[in-house]
Amino acid sequence: MTFKPARRGEVPPFMVMDVMRDAAALEARGQRIVHLEVGQPSTGIPRAVAAKLTPLIERETLGYTLADGVPELRAGIARHHRAAYGATIDESRVFVTTGSSAAFQLAFMSAFDLGGRVALAAPGYPAYRHILSSLGCEPVLVLVDASTRFQLTVDHLKALTPRPAGVILASPSNPTGTMVPEAEFRALVAYCHDTGIRLVSDEIYHGITFGSRGVSAADISPSAIVINSFSKYFSMTGWRVGWMVVPDDLRRAMECLAQNHFISPPALSQWGALYALDCKDELETNVTVYRRNRKLLLKRLPELGFAKIAPSDGAFYAYVDISDWNEDSVSFCRRMLNEAGVATTPGVDFDPFQGSRYVRISFAVSEAEVAEAMSRLASWRK
Repeated sequence: MTFKPARRGEVPPFMVMDVMRDAAALEARGQRIVHLEVGQPSTGIPRAVAAKLTPLIERETLGYTLADGVPELRAGIARHHRAAYGATIDESRVFVTTGSSAAFQLAFMSAFDLGGRVALAAPGYPAYRHILSSLGCEPVLVLVDASTRFQLTVDHLKALTPRPAGVILASPSNPTGTMVPEAEFRALVAYCHDTGIRLVSDEIYHGITFGSRGVSAADISPSAIVINSFSKYFSMTGWRVGWMVVPDDLRRAMECLAQNHFISPPALSQWGALYALDCKDELETNVTVYRRNRKLLLKRLPELGFAKIAPSDGAFYAYVDISDWNEDSVSFCRRMLNEAGVATTPGVDFDPFQGSRYVRISFAVSEAEVAEAMSRLASWRK
């Protein structure tokens, strides 16, 4: 008897994980690697969180929670939203998930039928299209470039025929770090609502911006699904806690799906997330480090011959055009890793059309590591 795996598993790998694997192999042989490939903060959980969790572990069983999260955390997220954006959302619309990854699964499963067409920018986070494909939806990649700050526009959406069932918008974006200007963001959200396109707004990099603050679609449209996370600004990647602000018409569907697919988010992580909401001073210190790292990269990269960089408005990425030096970002990153000991991510992970011309550099590390990486690249480029 011959068995075959299901076709839904036939999605491309997340290439940054392959880079991490290759870097780990070099480290195992004694080579020091500067890690600029991973989109996660190098800082741990806020100190106050660790202090509060220890007695909690000793006195609580920490079993299953409600499928949409502990009420205390949902209320805390509603307060956070009010403080961050100056608008009120009812805590009944807050839905806690096992990381933003589970939030995307629940959002796509509840909002889009099999074969549903969902538009998204290229370059963009690769898991968007891979999750959609594995769920039987059709990702519609829209090639964007520097002329629109590597972001979707209303004109992009108007040009799509037939009209998509949904659209994914990320501001700030991974991998480019670019943001949609507020007026354009509001126009995009309004257009989606008015034309019946379900908007999924990825806001996981909110809090990490270097000019204008992020604008939440939850404050503009009652039909938008807003996804956020404790991984980036709150430095809790491994704790796997995300959240959504959900439209009323999808609330029960998401709850039933979550009950069956995930039961509930991790209890300990949810309490840690609640405590992290009160650690803004420490978290803003982290953003100050990112800001200094960004400044150093934007100075040193052009000096090294890499002057074409996407506007790094937020997140902790520099998306760098390497086409003057190389048209194959995979081999370029491999050489950089093996010869300079600097790990970065090839652009083909994010853009199947023009990604071979780009490299993503993460600066979510210490200032010393960014400086070391630039010094290594200067020697390597000679």
